[in-house]
Amino acid sequence: MKPVTPRGFRDVLLTEAAERRAVVRGVGEVFEAWGYGFVETPVVEEYATLEAGAGGSLEGTAFRLFDVDGSLLALRPEMTVPIARVVASRLVGQPGPHRLCYVADVFREKESLRGEARQFAQAGVELVGASGPAADAEVVAVLVEALEAAGLPSFTVGIGTVAVLRALLAGSGLDEAWQAGVMRAAHERNLVETDRLAGDASLDPAVADALRAVPRLHGGAEAIERCRRYAAACGCAGAVDELAETWRLLEAAGVAERVRVDFGILRSFDYYTGMILEVYAPGLGLPLGGGGRYDGVLAAFGAPAPAAGFALSVERVQIALAEQGAAPRVRGLDAVVGGDDAAAVFAVARALRWSGRRVRLASLAGPSAIRAEADAAGAADAVLAIANREMASIGADGIPGAARPVPDAAAPAEAPTRTEGGERS
Repeated sequence: MKPVTPRGFRDVLLTEAAERRAVVRGVGEVFEAWGYGFVETPVVEEYATLEAGAGGSLEGTAFRLFDVDGSLLALRPEMTVPIARVVASRLVGQPGPHRLCYVADVFREKESLRGEARQFAQAGVELVGASGPAADAEVVAVLVEALEAAGLPSFTVGIGTVAVLRALLAGSGLDEAWQAGVMRAAHERNLVETDRLAGDASLDPAVADALRAVPRLHGGAEAIERCRRYAAACGCAGAVDELAETWRLLEAAGVAERVRVDFGILRSFDYYTGMILEVYAPGLGLPLGGGGRYDGVLAAFGAPAPAAGFALSVERVQIALAEQGAAPRVRGLDAVVGGDDAAAVFAVARALRWSGRRVRLASLAGPSAIRAEADAAGAADAVLAIANREMASIGADGIPGAARPVPDAAAPAEAPTRTEGGERS
C-alpha cells in the first residue's frame, strides 16, 4: 500500500517544526511573564461535557467516537470548555483568579474541502475568576505582547462586545425566532440579512436603526461613543460602558495602537457574554485567533465564575510571519563530527554538546566525506575526532587543520545544567 495522511491532517517537517517551537517559545514566555501557568488536558472529552459548555455551536464540528464502555466521547474542538471543566472539577475551593495557559492540538470536523485543516495547534490563555474591564484589558494586553514576542511586525486586534446586540434584542419585543435569526446573521456577518430583519414593521425604529448601524461601526474611542448614541436611543447605553473602560485601560497599558474597535465581530461559539476579540494580519484572509468573555460556561458545570481568554492558531501565526518576511530564525547544526575511531567520535561529540553546541555524528569517516556532510547539513563546522581527546576542524578543501584539545566535558565553562529529571535547562 501507499501510505497517505488523512484528509485535513498533515505532517510537519523539520524546518517548519523548528519554527513552530520558536513561535511557541516566544508566546509561552509572555504567558508566563504575566503569571499564567501551563496546563494540559486530555485530547478527548465526554461529548456531554463539551455540549454543555459550547452549546449548539458544537454540532457538526466535533469528531465523535465511542469507547469500549459505550461512552460517547469527542476530540476537543477547542480549549475553553476543557479548561473550564478543569477549573470546575480540579480547582474547586482553591482561591482565584486562575491564570491558565496552554499550547495544544485541537480537532474540528470539516466538509471534504481542499486545504481545510481538521487538526491544528492553539496557544492561548484563560483568566478565570476575574471580571470587568481590567480583566478584559489584561487578556488583550497579553495577546498583543504574545504576538509581538512571536516576531509578527504587523497585526490588528479587533475588539467588540456582544452585550450591545443582546441588549438590543432583549428590548426589541419580538419573538425568539426573530431574535435567533438576527443572532445567526450577526455570527455569519451577513449584513444584508441583518438589514432585512431590521425592516420588520413591528420593530421600534430606534432599534432598527441601531441594528443596521452598530455592526458597521469601527475605529477607536470615537466608534464606542457613536455606538453609545445608538444604544442610548434604545435605552441601553450602559451596554457600552465596560468596553469604553477597557479601551481606556488599553491606552494606559500602551497597547491600544495595536487594537481597533469593531462592533461587527461576533465569534462562532455561542458562549460569549461580553467583550469579543479577533486578530488579523495583512494578507491573511482568516483571523489568527480570537476569544472574549464567557461568564456563563462554568455555571454549566456547577461552578459559576466569570472568565475570559483567547486562542491563537499557531499555524496561521507562522503563515503571517512568512508573509511578512519575519519567519523565526532557526538555529541549525554547529558541527558534524566523524573519524576512524568511533570511541573518539562519541567522546568529542559529547564534549561539544556539553559546551553548548549542536552536534551530529557523521555517516562516513573520511575527512572529505565529513566536510561534505557538514556542508549539506548547513553546519558551521566539520570536525575530525582524533584519539587522545583531540580534534581538528576540516577545511573547505577537506583537509584537517591542526589538532587541538577537546572541551572539558567533565566541567565545561558554560555547560547546560541538568534538572533532577535529567533534562537540560
